[in-house]
Amino acid sequence: FPARVKMVMPAVKPKIIKKRTKQFKRPQSDRIRKVDYSWRRPKGIDGTYRRRFKGHGYMVSIGFGSNKKTRHMLPDGFKKFVVHNLADLEILLMHNREYCAEVAAGVSSKNRKDIVERAQALEIKLTNGNARLRAEEDE
Repeated sequence: FPARVKMVMPAVKPKIIKKRTKQFKRPQSDRIRKVDYSWRRPKGIDGTYRRRFKGHGYMVSIGFGSNKKTRHMLPDGFKKFVVHNLADLEILLMHNREYCAEVAAGVSSKNRKDIVERAQALEIKLTNGNARLRAEEDE
């Protein structure tokens, strides 16, 4: 068995409540082919959606916003911080119980390996720590 790795736990892990998990879809995007599904605010003078008629779905409003304490929080209780180099990783030294690191997509496998090793030393959780890392051939 490999050596047991100590898992970093978040300082606080509140229950995350989402007021709405469905995407807000653009009115009439299901009827008209050229109208995309991504949300646009209806601005027409006669729009039933804009006038909030019953049975026409909900418009985006501030009332659907998340709790400020759990906004941008991952299910494991951490917030994400994108890391491009080792210097970015050092920023999380004092905040490793609140933020987890995610290695950016453009980082090479050589630098990625260094970041993974340094994160383990600093006890910083990585969301994609094993991405683009091959098993060593010489071992």
